[in-house]
Amino acid sequence: MKIEVKNSVKPVDYIKSIKILDKRVNDILLGKKGELLWIVEHNSVYTAGTSAKVEDLLDKKVNVIKTNRGGKYTYHGSGQKVVYFVLDLNKRGKDIRNLVNQIEKCIIRVLKFYKIKSHADRKNIGIWVGKKNNSMKIAAIGIKDKEITSLKKLGINNTNNINKIIVKEFLGIFL
Repeated sequence: MKIEVKNSVKPVDYIKSIKILDKRVNDILLGKKGELLWIVEHNSVYTAGTSAKVEDLLDKKVNVIKTNRGGKYTYHGSGQKVVYFVLDLNKRGKDIRNLVNQIEKCIIRVLKFYKIKSHADRKNIGIWVGKKNNSMKIAAIGIKDKEITSLKKLGINNTNNINKIIVKEFLGIFL
């Protein structure tokens, strides 16, 4: 299967990106286009997923975009890589647990490139760094209910080639 790879150089408006992704889903279902891997950064924005509760929002003055995506409140901003992918699960089998495992494996491989040991946690979706009893989430997989750390906080300052690494590892798993 062929996967189109898109790397956005400039930040992309969150709402615009969701419209692009929704259109791609429809195009795949109609057989007009193939699968997509899209690495993007967003302008600063908070989103409220389907599990978001108003009482959880600390600052009620913050502008929040409601989405039909899972999760609670999520911040997207400068320097934060968001990796969207649209895969045809009709052709790949509809094993969601396997899909999540493959995504976790991809993220772990990317972090390994930077010599960061990480692990998945069956109880808390995402990728974690540090000791199991004192770990920090470094990557969310559609669910973000824990504080997230970053490569920068872990001492990695040169991430100029991270998009290439993400693409290489993603295609290595999903092609």
